[in-house]
Order: sequence, then C-alpha cells, then structure tokens
Amino acid sequence: MTTDQNLALYTKLAGFRLFVLANRLDCDSDFSRELHDRLVEGLEAASQRVRAIMGLERSVLAGDDEYVAYRLDGEIDIFGRFAVNLLDELDIDFDTHEYRINGGEWINALSADCDGIEIDYPELVALSDIELGSLASIIRDIRQETGISIQAVRVVYTRGGGA
Repeated sequence: MTTDQNLALYTKLAGFRLFVLANRLDCDSDFSRELHDRLVEGLEAASQRVRAIMGLERSVLAGDDEYVAYRLDGEIDIFGRFAVNLLDELDIDFDTHEYRINGGEWINALSADCDGIEIDYPELVALSDIELGSLASIIRDIRQETGISIQAVRVVYTRGGGA
C-alpha cells in the first residue's frame, strides 16, 4: 500500500473506533459492552500497526537504515494477517489431542471407556446478528471498508460436555 492508502486506512480505523465508542453508550448488557470494548481495542491495535508501517515507509524514503525495507515487508505481512477476536479463541494441537480456550491451560480431548477411545474437541460457532446487536452491521462495515478480519465466535461443546 502507498502512504496515501495507509493514511486513508488509519483515518477509517479512527472513525470506526469513535463510532464503536459512541455506539457503546447504547448498550444494555455487560456482554454487549465487552464486545464493544474488545472491538475498540482491536481497532486501536490495527491503527498502531498502520502507524508503524507509515513510520517505516518514511524511513525507507529517507534511506535511514539498510534493513528498514525488510522490516517494512514484515510489518505489511503481519498486518495482512491481522484479525480482531471479539470473544473466544480455540487452539487445537492435533498431534497431542489437546486444546485450549483463550490461551488457558491445555485440555486433553481424549477419553476412553469400554466402547473405545474418543476424541472430543469443542467447536467454534459464530455469534448471531441478534447476539451482536447493533455491532453486527458495524463489523460488516469495518470488514468491507478496511479488509480487517473480525471474528465473533464462541466455544461450544458438542458431545462430551468439556471443561
């Protein structure tokens, strides 16, 4: 992206951040306020990444550092994979048959009984537009305008009950 595109993206992120903060005032539940707060944090983190990229672009143009171009490429790559996670995150290690939720302790997904061995991982289920409330349309707008991935999913235990 060019510096002008980054500046436009930074401006969009700042505008969306203000819009989410204003929308938070109309929240009627702690859950909704928490989702808004996490989205604000994610937009702030994205803005910081864009500012870092713009700073590195200035350094490349000034020729300050011979390795700055590599750092810039790395920051652009990291930003390309940037995602905002509003609720739950699930990590699964298929080699050890373990999983963890939101960076917590690893939990063994194996169980054994007289019928044999079962592997039971929880699943991620997207929050509905009803659960997201007014945030649903804002999230769609942010995705469309900025290309940033926003995940609003929760962990659900399908069979065994889990932790």
